[in-house]
Amino acid sequence: MNIIKKHPVNKLGYNFVEEKYIPEGKDEYYLRNSQNTGNTVYRKLTSQEIEVLVHNRNTSDNWDLIFVSSFFNAELVKNCKFYGLVRIGNLQPLYLEFHNLRMPVGLYNSTIISCDFGDNICIDNVNYLSHYIIGNEVMIANVNEIAATEKAKFGNGIITEGEEEDTRVWMELCNENGGRKVLPFDGMLPGDAYLWSKYRTDEILLDKFKEFTLQKFDSRRGYYGKIGDRTVIKNCRILKDVLIGTDAYLKGANKLKNLTINSDAERTSQIGEGCEMVNGIVGYGCRIFYGVKAVRFVMASHSQLKYGARLLNSYLGNNSTISCCEVLNSLIFPAHEQHHNNSFLCASLLMGQSNMAAGATIGSNHNSRSPDGEIIAGRGFWPGLCVSLKHNSKFASFIILAKGDFPAELNIPIPFSLVSNDVARDTLVIMPGYWFMYNMYALERNAWKYADRDRRTDKIQQLEYDYLAPDTINELFDALKLLNTLEPNEEGIAETSGFENTSRATEIIKVPQAVTLFAELIRYYGTMQLLHHFVNNKFSSFDALKKTLSAKIQRSQWLNIGGQLMQQGEVEALKRNIKSGKIKSWEEVHAYYINQGENYLKDKLYHAYTSLLEILSITPRQFTADFFIDLLQKAVETKSWMCKEIYESRAKDYSNPFRKMVYDTREEMNKVVGSLEDNSFIQQQTGKLDEFKKQVKSVIKKLKS
Repeated sequence: MNIIKKHPVNKLGYNFVEEKYIPEGKDEYYLRNSQNTGNTVYRKLTSQEIEVLVHNRNTSDNWDLIFVSSFFNAELVKNCKFYGLVRIGNLQPLYLEFHNLRMPVGLYNSTIISCDFGDNICIDNVNYLSHYIIGNEVMIANVNEIAATEKAKFGNGIITEGEEEDTRVWMELCNENGGRKVLPFDGMLPGDAYLWSKYRTDEILLDKFKEFTLQKFDSRRGYYGKIGDRTVIKNCRILKDVLIGTDAYLKGANKLKNLTINSDAERTSQIGEGCEMVNGIVGYGCRIFYGVKAVRFVMASHSQLKYGARLLNSYLGNNSTISCCEVLNSLIFPAHEQHHNNSFLCASLLMGQSNMAAGATIGSNHNSRSPDGEIIAGRGFWPGLCVSLKHNSKFASFIILAKGDFPAELNIPIPFSLVSNDVARDTLVIMPGYWFMYNMYALERNAWKYADRDRRTDKIQQLEYDYLAPDTINELFDALKLLNTLEPNEEGIAETSGFENTSRATEIIKVPQAVTLFAELIRYYGTMQLLHHFVNNKFSSFDALKKTLSAKIQRSQWLNIGGQLMQQGEVEALKRNIKSGKIKSWEEVHAYYINQGENYLKDKLYHAYTSLLEILSITPRQFTADFFIDLLQKAVETKSWMCKEIYESRAKDYSNPFRKMVYDTREEMNKVVGSLEDNSFIQQQTGKLDEFKKQVKSVIKKLKS
């Protein structure tokens, strides 16, 4: 039976906060007054204004509790019901226009309970507007309900005074059984979510993370909802306990409940038709359109959900897009792409720059007796069409999976590999270095694309988009160690085990080519970092360069913390500082990220130098000017080869007869897909190669002098 309580009508709009939760000497409006930061001086209505309001079919339980500014125009308030304390700013005879929505300034045809309004707002046909503070020039039309409750948390993982612990909202990342759950909070970065979900055996650290979250927010009851300046809300149904920034645009949403929607003039957020979002945080500059469902989530800044996408118990990193498909219990680092209705992602950690094709099913817990499996994938994870994976599986960086149903758990530690399930021969096939051999265009273009599309204005975490970086270089070293233990046949194929949870053998193909390639890539990475260091610091001699290089010869280990690469030792120091109390808040954790970002180029340089010494088996003493000149010349050869592969991997699309057969002429093909010669990215890369050759020539001249 529905329990419907009866109260005197003259109590409507009052007693928002239970008396026992109001501090001594305060009233129920004390938090509301602290939230309303405007400078408006309010006054009571004049008798003439009350007469106009009554004439315009407005009602109030107590006209003495309606306060207005000095430039209030009573003629612009019509057919409204007021309950409780209401404060209204300036109303002028104007109309506001946004995207062809034109509304006269004023309050019309609405029920308003205990709200504050800024200047020149447009409110029309809001059936129930309760306990909100609304900014200047806000436009709201045709909304069923906008209300805040006394226990509003606005999507943050807190509880208010007197609430039971089991009402707290957790976000169950990476694992369906909740074993890696974290508390969502406004301002949560990918690195925060990763650290909290990863180090589950460190109880002190986990307690500190919870403490940091709770101290960010006030547990007192009675906070009002807020709608920031210039926000537009039209044709929506229910907004409950939603905190909305400035310049947001909400149109046609079905239900928005317990949310923070961050938005400002430079980073506007939008939510569109048919969307339903509950218990979450929407970052700055987000776009959510067309039937999206999101529950227990965080969307980092400039991420998108579109076309019926479902995001549940998941963190979506910055600059990511999910369309149509379903994502459950996952932690996704920045720059993720997932565009197709029939792809599915479950209980996974994707560490950035990932792309899921149509039909991909990443994570099936049906091979376990409990839904507690996980998938971990390094940067650049790319499961192809109709790929099906089983928990648990783990992948190194830049793994591409060919179309197929992979029958068992996988552990692929070799980066830049193509992984295939050869059904006819019942064999798992791994091709190390595939990207460089056959798809250099996509590899290089993606690195450029992700950096170019990074829309963040507040870059607390420095994201690494280059495919050759400390994390992937260390993986290349590990892969070389593994590949050098194999005994390939004359065709370069070696059989091994341990890559798949089956008794069948795994084939690794092109082993000699991969060994040569990986060593060349490490050498190229080291040389390029030294070259950048030489040029950026305008050194005039090799000795000047050598003096700035670290005496360390031990290659450092690195971790991907939410898309930001950090030395393992620095991550351990961060954890120690948190547990010891040296770092006392999420803001100080974020300051640590910033500090690490400022040191990244230096740390990366030292890593590159030690990697170079290791791959060449030389000491710092043996690293001479002549040696460096030789490395620079080899780097030009590698860069030239890469540029050639970029062109040729794209040129295959123009020479493939099955691609060409849908066009009657080459001219028709060029009109439809663009000519190869006019490809702007290839032209850009060719230009960069020419600049690089000139730069190397200039540096070599200085080294010789």
